[in-house]
Amino acid sequence: MDTLPPGYEIFMDGEDESTADNNASMIPGMPPTIIIMLFTMVALYSAWRPMIIICCTIPFAFVGVTAGLLIGNAAMGFLATLGAMSLSGMMIKNAIVLLDTVGEYIDAGMSRYEAIVRSGVTRLRPVCLAAATTVLALLTLVTSDFWSAMAYTIMFGLSFGTILTMFVVPVLYCIFYKVPSPKKA
Repeated sequence: MDTLPPGYEIFMDGEDESTADNNASMIPGMPPTIIIMLFTMVALYSAWRPMIIICCTIPFAFVGVTAGLLIGNAAMGFLATLGAMSLSGMMIKNAIVLLDTVGEYIDAGMSRYEAIVRSGVTRLRPVCLAAATTVLALLTLVTSDFWSAMAYTIMFGLSFGTILTMFVVPVLYCIFYKVPSPKKA
């Protein structure tokens, strides 16, 4: 880069500076929030394994987030970051609902394998309908210059994450609880 005349300088301003300031202001609150969420999940189940299963599902949603931002030609700015944080909560809720249903079926006398399969089947429609209504509601924000990045983040992340949650949570449950597959006749 050529040198500038005396008295002139180049610095980043505008959207880049605003995003950096906003992201930096969220950092101090993140560790306590994450710790409280983890302890709440452990207290909810009185065990560590369900919390680990739930936490393992969150990163899969970010595959959809990346695709959504690329398709929508949107930047990962402050509102997209807020959308990603909201999306994490939605993914946690879906996994908790699925694991609760597994626990209910086990308490009713089913084997772990039957409970996993039955909960996946019975919760598929409600979880997908909840995701679909959220995606359809956010579709109205796609045309907005201000909200589009958040809309794309949640829409694609939730769509992709919901599908994966319905497969990944049962598989992780089988792995962490060492649930054997049924014997073939």
